[in-house]
Amino acid sequence: MNQLRNRRGFTLIELVIIIVILGILAAVAIPKYQDLSGEAREASARSALGSMRSAVTIFYANQAVQTGTATWPSLADLQTRGTVMAQGLPPNPYQSNAPDSVVDGTGQVRGTVIGNRGGWVYDPVSGELWANTDTHDENEW
Repeated sequence: MNQLRNRRGFTLIELVIIIVILGILAAVAIPKYQDLSGEAREASARSALGSMRSAVTIFYANQAVQTGTATWPSLADLQTRGTVMAQGLPPNPYQSNAPDSVVDGTGQVRGTVIGNRGGWVYDPVSGELWANTDTHDENEW
């Protein structure tokens, strides 16, 4: 009976050791998950850019087959839902000012940011498409 009364809980040293171990685990685990939102934003931008580039290329190939002349879609074609992209343009996650719009990039060097509006830049002469932001070098993809 006396032995049960003497073992009521943890000692102060045992509690301190547990707190130190939890602190070490937290210090190791938190940095691994700190930049998840940045990685998700990059993956979203790369995915959107890839799907738009694929749609533009498919439009180009369809024009070659149907009309005999391969032409890139115009800026109006790209912006019209169902012409190039079935669901419309995806937003650029790095752009907060009209992220799902396209700016005319005719004659611009790929990677150039044009103004502060528009999520994407499209050159209808060359068919090139890039992000209209330069937060993390996403306009160079």
